[in-house]
Amino acid sequence: MTRKIALVSSVVGLSLLTAACNAGSGGGAGSSSASGSGSGASGPSGESVTIGLVAEPASLDFTKNDGAAIPQVELGNIYETLVKQDQSGKIVPGLAEKWTVSPDRETYTFDLRPDVTFTGGQKLTADDVVWSINQVKSAWTIAIKAKMDPVSKAEKVGDNQVRVTLSQPSNSWLFNMTTRVGAIFSRTAADQLATKPVGTGPYAFSTWRRGDSIVLTRNEDYWGKKPYFKTVTLKYFKDPTALNNALRSKTINVIGTVQAPESLGQFPTSQYQVIEGTTNGEVVLSMNSSRAPFNDKRVRQAVRYGINHRALLDTCWAGRGQLIGSMVPPTDPWYEDLTKVTPYDQAKAKQLLQQAGKTGTTVRLRLPSLPYAQSCGPVVKSMLEQVGFKVQTDTLEFPAAWLTTVFTNSDYDLSMVSHVEPRDLPTVFGDPDYYTHFSNPQMAGLLKAADTGTPQQETASMKKAARLIADDAGADFLFLLPNLIVADKNITGLPKNAITEGFDLSTLGRS
Repeated sequence: MTRKIALVSSVVGLSLLTAACNAGSGGGAGSSSASGSGSGASGPSGESVTIGLVAEPASLDFTKNDGAAIPQVELGNIYETLVKQDQSGKIVPGLAEKWTVSPDRETYTFDLRPDVTFTGGQKLTADDVVWSINQVKSAWTIAIKAKMDPVSKAEKVGDNQVRVTLSQPSNSWLFNMTTRVGAIFSRTAADQLATKPVGTGPYAFSTWRRGDSIVLTRNEDYWGKKPYFKTVTLKYFKDPTALNNALRSKTINVIGTVQAPESLGQFPTSQYQVIEGTTNGEVVLSMNSSRAPFNDKRVRQAVRYGINHRALLDTCWAGRGQLIGSMVPPTDPWYEDLTKVTPYDQAKAKQLLQQAGKTGTTVRLRLPSLPYAQSCGPVVKSMLEQVGFKVQTDTLEFPAAWLTTVFTNSDYDLSMVSHVEPRDLPTVFGDPDYYTHFSNPQMAGLLKAADTGTPQQETASMKKAARLIADDAGADFLFLLPNLIVADKNITGLPKNAITEGFDLSTLGRS
């Protein structure tokens, strides 16, 4: 089975979430879309900006390739969706200027904006929208395509109107349409998605120097507010020191994802700005529940009791981030602090490991070649060895080797990676074939009740699902990565929180 992951090292999110709210619940027509955080500039310029990132995409086709580096570049910049999240997390119009929902919550009718064109020159029509929705169901090859499963039919009502009928009410479907599965493609220009993406967004794809950078140029025919910067270069670095030095030497203007929080002192506030917010990026210490020793709940619980999460965060990530306890960030409406379900208790960890007959068992911790994993992995190893495990570690090149070895082939005992896709608990723990191989007969019922019930039932059921994962030790949740950005003092419009899959370049400007 082909599976999906979203990885935090390659993500800076779209919108600024200032309060937790239920963007996935409820329907009805939205009001006009909120603008970005403001460029501080009067209008489009001929200027350029360069953003330093990590984990370059392996392809530009997210219909067949996993990893968050692809939608980071494309979603909201090249490709747009019918609906999107505004800065408060509310669902607002995108390519659809309004929509209505039937009383039974099974039929959505979208009115498209007039006079929208793709960067290839073709006019956006209802045919493109219907084709794009159907392609998710029939042609996408990654597991995220399941987010379109509630759709029984998508049909053209008029040149600028589309009706989507669900097989049953779904609280998550409209929210999921703000993610990459909701991207609208030109049905006549979709044969080169991996190398020449064509969308309706504020930027158009220009060039890709593999191993170095991707360049986007402003779409001068964009239907909405045109971006300030004419050219945006996304430059990729594998080494945190090189990334920092690039900003200090003015090679880049923005560090989109700080990879060495302890280095922030290098950037004086007289020259630079530091933005710190939150993300969806749960750093998950995954345990392969499909094989020994982690097919034993007691062994999984021993791992959770054996890790001092506060000391870990302080040691390997300079104390930046948040402890959460399960697969829900605080910006989701069903968040609860579950860190006390299995608090740090070395004696309890040793007891559980002894009861399972696994004291002294050797386990393999396979780490991606990402800074947070390389920094935190040795600390996890030390803590687990103190309670009776023997831990062997190795590093897998990311993304290719890690995705093949751990994610696809499940050839691991323990691993560590940050999942950043919004509201991805059902993806990571709702499918026993997913790489975590978590299996509990109660989970499917809770997830179904959450999706088909009232908004109140959704929240209640998702809280139960999150607690079930914590109680059953489906994984350990080391911490929630912070959104840390460092930039030149005069760059404006940067996001405080990274809660979606795309880095919204259209709001950037220069004061």
